[in-house]
Amino acid sequence: MYDILVITGPTATGKTALAARTARLMNAEVIGADSMQIYRGMDIGTAKPTPAEMLGVPHHMIDVADPREGFSAARYAAMAERCVRDIRARGRSVILAGGTGLYIDALVRGTDYAAAPSDPAVRRAIEGEYDAMGGEAFREKLAAVDPDRAAMLHPRDKKRLVRAWEVYALTGQTITRHDQLSRQTPPRYRAYTLALDWEDRNALYARIDQRARAMFDAGLVEEVRRLLDGGTGPGTTAMQAIGYKEVAAYLAGQCTLDEAIDQVCQASRRYAKRQLTWLRSRPDVHWLRWPAPPDEDAILAAARSLAQSVTLTA
Repeated sequence: MYDILVITGPTATGKTALAARTARLMNAEVIGADSMQIYRGMDIGTAKPTPAEMLGVPHHMIDVADPREGFSAARYAAMAERCVRDIRARGRSVILAGGTGLYIDALVRGTDYAAAPSDPAVRRAIEGEYDAMGGEAFREKLAAVDPDRAAMLHPRDKKRLVRAWEVYALTGQTITRHDQLSRQTPPRYRAYTLALDWEDRNALYARIDQRARAMFDAGLVEEVRRLLDGGTGPGTTAMQAIGYKEVAAYLAGQCTLDEAIDQVCQASRRYAKRQLTWLRSRPDVHWLRWPAPPDEDAILAAARSLAQSVTLTA
């Protein structure tokens, strides 16, 4: 018996659809585990589930933050844990769905990110180094000592890249090792983790490109313009999200629209690769690899299989 069912995987693999259908069969509610869907007003570029896609299932940890503010994994875990308690107090089960591994770990394992030492002066110096080197070069530098954490992070994720190097600079121990030691204590919740993937990787990448282009057709440029006009500056965490930074650059005249679209497609594919790298390192992950692009029947069959094979506490 498990406390939580985790449905994760790279972008565009069907997590939202499977989570909602499974929740209906298991008398469960869904907690989102996406570091950008937490922000209000960021709907198109984050593929935030619509009311129709939610199928009447309550979804939590979506639209809980202003895009002008920062948001940490520790804050996410604290808020999501309250959601877990509330859901279970009402006699329902919990499904955690999303692709942000740090958030999943923070909730399920209870990883204490604040336990690692910090030093504001050291952090400022590292931030200066990041700015001077650029995100890609800085991530390569981190990969030389901590390839696992580097694989999880986007080059534009300045906050977490800097934090990873800060821990290493202060302790001589990588943040991955710090988290490994933290995991020696029992996790907060017993979780059954299902990772989604496609057997044909090229088909997945084609789907990622298709979805990225569809976001532009759905009004992504206008969404980013509204955020910028509303005070969400280019330096905020929210505006570092894939799709938003590229469109902001287009609106600033730094690239053409076609170049921005191509950059979003490329960044999305790279992000999917990093998500898969992180998942393959996890010994407790169960895999569902779609043999073909999943249609409604395939998703419903997978949901029924989960409902029959995984028993959740309430």
